[in-house]
Amino acid sequence: MTAVVQARPAIATGRPTTAPGADVRPGIRRLGLRKPVPLAAGSGIALLLAVWAAGSATGLVDPRVLSAPWTVVTTAVDLAVDGNLLENLGVSLARAAQGLLWGVLVGVVLALLSGLSRVGEALLDGPIQVKRAVPNLALLPLLILWFGIGEEMKVITIALGVFIPVYIHTHNGLRSIDKRYVELAETLRLSRRQFVTRVVLPGALPGFLLGLRFAVTGSLLALVVVEQVNGTAGIGYMMELARTYGQTEVIVVGLVVYGVLGYTADWSVRLLQRRALTWRRTLED
Repeated sequence: MTAVVQARPAIATGRPTTAPGADVRPGIRRLGLRKPVPLAAGSGIALLLAVWAAGSATGLVDPRVLSAPWTVVTTAVDLAVDGNLLENLGVSLARAAQGLLWGVLVGVVLALLSGLSRVGEALLDGPIQVKRAVPNLALLPLLILWFGIGEEMKVITIALGVFIPVYIHTHNGLRSIDKRYVELAETLRLSRRQFVTRVVLPGALPGFLLGLRFAVTGSLLALVVVEQVNGTAGIGYMMELARTYGQTEVIVVGLVVYGVLGYTADWSVRLLQRRALTWRRTLED
């Protein structure tokens, strides 16, 4: 008996109907971030300024509550011309820089001692976590009793607000290093010094830079507090003096200066982060 073979549709047999060699893979849907938006960094600030200006121009914002942008600009120019703004700004920058330097140094040293040693962690991590739970404002009366109201107290207060985020994120970066790198270092018979310089420090760098971003902001937050407590110079002192005389525009000038300093410092650390971590591929890339 001769078998009669009937032709079946290609779809029934599961065979492709496309021509040989054609690419039949489905389109890949990209799940990452889209291309960077031009001028994205300043668009949000520009929108905020536009809303502020519109509210002031239409009278929706009472100038006694919040001065108009053009009033703030003219006031800032007047303060800069007579030297009051620049003098106070120089004092504030010097305080913030000293506190930031000491805070970062202490935070890194303590993170290394605690992150690379079980004994160090047992002795240091607990007290530091307790300090983390106590705000600097609560310590201010005690710091004034210990160090007075001079520059030493102000720098120490700023340093206390800085070293906590540096310690936390650097310590986490140390403990988050992949165990396989440690095993590789042991296989290559690296010395303790080589292990620290070639594995530990590069592995902890992302955590340190993240902590540094929080630290620069923390230094400005502490700066605001110390300059408004028995201060004789600085942007905070200028704002406190303006509050006494009801000069809203001067207070807003001080707030704008703090905002510009914070944004510039954070942008600088982010730029450093981008340059130092070129080997790392992230969602932002």
